[in-house]
Amino acid sequence: MNRFRIVADSACDLLALDGADFVGIPLTIRTDTVEFRDDASLDVDAMVQTLLNTKSRSYSACPGVADWEDAFGESGDVIAFTITSGLSGSYNSAQSARNNCLEHDPSRRIHVVDSLSAGPEIALLIEKARACANAGMDADEAFRAVEAYKERTHLLFSLESMHNLAQNGRVSKLVATMAGVLGIRAIGQASAEGKLEMLGKCRGAAKARAFLLNEMERFGYKGGSVRIGHCQNETAATELSAAIRDRFPGADVKFYPSRGLCSYYAERGGIMMGFES
Repeated sequence: MNRFRIVADSACDLLALDGADFVGIPLTIRTDTVEFRDDASLDVDAMVQTLLNTKSRSYSACPGVADWEDAFGESGDVIAFTITSGLSGSYNSAQSARNNCLEHDPSRRIHVVDSLSAGPEIALLIEKARACANAGMDADEAFRAVEAYKERTHLLFSLESMHNLAQNGRVSKLVATMAGVLGIRAIGQASAEGKLEMLGKCRGAAKARAFLLNEMERFGYKGGSVRIGHCQNETAATELSAAIRDRFPGADVKFYPSRGLCSYYAERGGIMMGFES
């Protein structure tokens, strides 16, 4: 029996979670003329194409306090996960919802984890929470275990396009144009503060893959769990998975197509990789 509910915004890339009481909350991606709700009905490929063609500003919008309260429910313990507070107000909304719920019922235990990350690194944290629940831990014990595990997880990304990042002002339009024209891939990480931090750039898929593998080892990866989200780039995800297993036989590697929010940031051809050290 599940001892607590797991709740996460859609930056986790999960629509469901087997073996857990799991509730996902969609973020939205918006332009001046259209809105995409990151739920099970979203056509991610159509969204990616629309954003690629837009010249106007684009941005993401986080769930409101009421959305989080609904997901927490009226009773029971909860561990919640949000996209990094460095990119979104989702964490603040979740904390406000937590406070409201505890005012109504102080006996509940509701913990909100600021992932300081997105996508596959959040997925690893959620898998850890599920393992804690299955091991019989209560919410307090699981929260401590997840926070300790978060110190050993990391996120790297490889971007072929930075159009959306330019449209929402996170990189200059000149940098984004140069990357698109020259075929340069930007390699970066989620920093300790939860910001997008560029580590370098390279040209070509093979060099990008080698860069990512070297960074994994620099962070102390020795063959543990790896989760890879890709935006319309199954080939790169397959090749990266194979390269990891070749270097670290027996590594637990899984890859999947990114959902809406992560596809918004990764863009067409992008890779996001969470792993443990």
